[in-house]
Amino acid sequence: MDLLLAIKVIIMGIVEGLTEFLPISSTGHLILTGSLLNFTGETQKVFEIVIQAGAIFAVCWEYRAKIAAVLGGLASDAKARRFALNLIIAFLPAAVLGVLFSKKIKAVLFAPVPVALAFIIGGLIILWVERRQQGSDTHDDRHARIQSVDDMGVLDALKIGLAQAFALVPGTSRSGATIIGGMLFGLSRKAATEFSFFLAIPTLLGATVYSLYKAREDLSMADLPMFSLGTVFAFISAFFCVRWLLRYISSHNFNVFAWYRIAFGIMILLTAYTGTIQWVD
Repeated sequence: MDLLLAIKVIIMGIVEGLTEFLPISSTGHLILTGSLLNFTGETQKVFEIVIQAGAIFAVCWEYRAKIAAVLGGLASDAKARRFALNLIIAFLPAAVLGVLFSKKIKAVLFAPVPVALAFIIGGLIILWVERRQQGSDTHDDRHARIQSVDDMGVLDALKIGLAQAFALVPGTSRSGATIIGGMLFGLSRKAATEFSFFLAIPTLLGATVYSLYKAREDLSMADLPMFSLGTVFAFISAFFCVRWLLRYISSHNFNVFAWYRIAFGIMILLTAYTGTIQWVD
């Protein structure tokens, strides 16, 4: 791996880790960053999915005590079994739809302009939800129906799983769909954010394994250094991002991310329309 490729891989890894758990779309940022860096192609598309493993490891490390308690209590603790069942239920909608339609989605929507539109629409939805939360005492975060992920029921998990399915559209944001969806369905900001973190584990792990399996004939051991380096930097940046986000949501809403999405989306559309930047599809 030459120096220029290594730099591109490191940048992509950092972008993945910083954006995976923020409601701004890691897939969208990776598509756009790869376009700017001329880091495109079939192997690169697999790379963008595989380095999500770094983000998974960051969440697993941050919540290692909770994960260990759930795994250790599956045989004897009803609360642990309910939590595991909720994760499975929330995981299934996106998993099924992803297997059925991922090829068509990649062919049609994995391009800068559709991503930009998804950025803008997602930003507007976040602003609407935040306005709804603040406009009525019944929707105030302090009075949310569910304050902890352990209080969620099966129906709550299914609703969030259906919300996550919207993130199959690149630029939508998996974390944004699950967090904002969770808030709409009665979860507190903290509970929705933490469940989004936990749901990322089976979702991103499943996407990584499935992507590697489908691309097994096109990959070789020569790709391993590139994939490994990207995963390491995704882990490092995701680790710090997760800790920062947990502190941030304790006293802030998501409006800043909404305005960022809208501004970034408009910038992409303007540069694509004027030819200022030649985005690569």
